[in-house]
Amino acid sequence: MTPEDGLLKTGSVDPTREKFKAFMTRPQDTPIHMLNLIRLRPLALYPEGHENHGKAMSGLEAYRAYGATTAAIFARVGGRQVWAGRPEVVLTGPDDEHWDIAFIAAYPNALAFAEMVRDPDYKEYVKHRQAAVLDSRLIRFFPFAPGAGFGEA
Repeated sequence: MTPEDGLLKTGSVDPTREKFKAFMTRPQDTPIHMLNLIRLRPLALYPEGHENHGKAMSGLEAYRAYGATTAAIFARVGGRQVWAGRPEVVLTGPDDEHWDIAFIAAYPNALAFAEMVRDPDYKEYVKHRQAAVLDSRLIRFFPFAPGAGFGEA
C-alpha cells in the first residue's frame, strides 16, 4: 500500500487533548447533540497485533463493528441516534470534502459522552473506528426547538 491509495494518510479521527478540554469546558449539565461526519477508508487499517489486522476488511465493515461493539455502552450512558443519512452532494463547501456517513447522536449531557469515551471497554472497541475512518468531523451542538424560519430559535 502506498499513501496514494488513501490508506496510510489520515485526517481528523480522534480529538486532541486540547479539543477535548474545550469540549469539557462548555456546560456539562445540558443535553448535547453531536454531529458526526465520517469518511471511511477503502480498507480498514488495523494495527499489528489486533485480531482484525490483515483481514482485508472494508472501512464500512470496521465501522459497523465499532457500532455493534459500542452500542450497549452508548445506550447505558443515555445516548441515542436522532438522525442518520448518507451524504450525496455537497452544495457549499470544499470540492474535496465528501462524507460516507452522517448522523446526529444525542446525549443527556457532556458528562455522559465523556463517560462513554473513558469506559475501558469503549477504549478497546474504538480501535474499530480508528481502523475504519480516514477523516471525520465531530461537532458538539446545544439543541433547541427550531422556529418558523431557518436558524431561528
